[in-house]
Amino acid sequence: MLELRRATLRDIPKMQNLVSKEIESGVILKRSDDEVATNIRSYLLGFSDGELVGYGALHIHSPTLAEIRSLVTKENFRGKGVAKNIINNLLKEAQDLGVKRVLVLTYLPEVFMKLGFVEIPKETIPEHKIWADCIKCIHFPLCKETSLIYDLTQES
Repeated sequence: MLELRRATLRDIPKMQNLVSKEIESGVILKRSDDEVATNIRSYLLGFSDGELVGYGALHIHSPTLAEIRSLVTKENFRGKGVAKNIINNLLKEAQDLGVKRVLVLTYLPEVFMKLGFVEIPKETIPEHKIWADCIKCIHFPLCKETSLIYDLTQES
């Protein structure tokens, strides 16, 4: 059974360890301990029998736009609903906050499309996102990620 809870500063070493392979391969941006600490309130962690098996963050860009980022699932827990559970909880949080749309950049668009995200042109991503995050990516400017959006205004 998956237990979800908010991250604490004590979780940072475990979080960095879980994401290290994805950072090496360029799938996820490297974030320093200080950057993770600064944004610690945005992370939702998933545990199975006390073991960290996944996490994701809801980053607010504006009063109308948020982003799910840093989504990672431990390899032997992939395909078991960890990411889906985290995504759905982050979408609920975004809705509770009054956000209208949730953005994601991913190499695994199918995971998000199954949950109602739709692909959008990268040119529609806010410029401040590109200069704040994308420029740090080892693949910039030749991004192969898919950009998707979830429209919370269609929820009732």
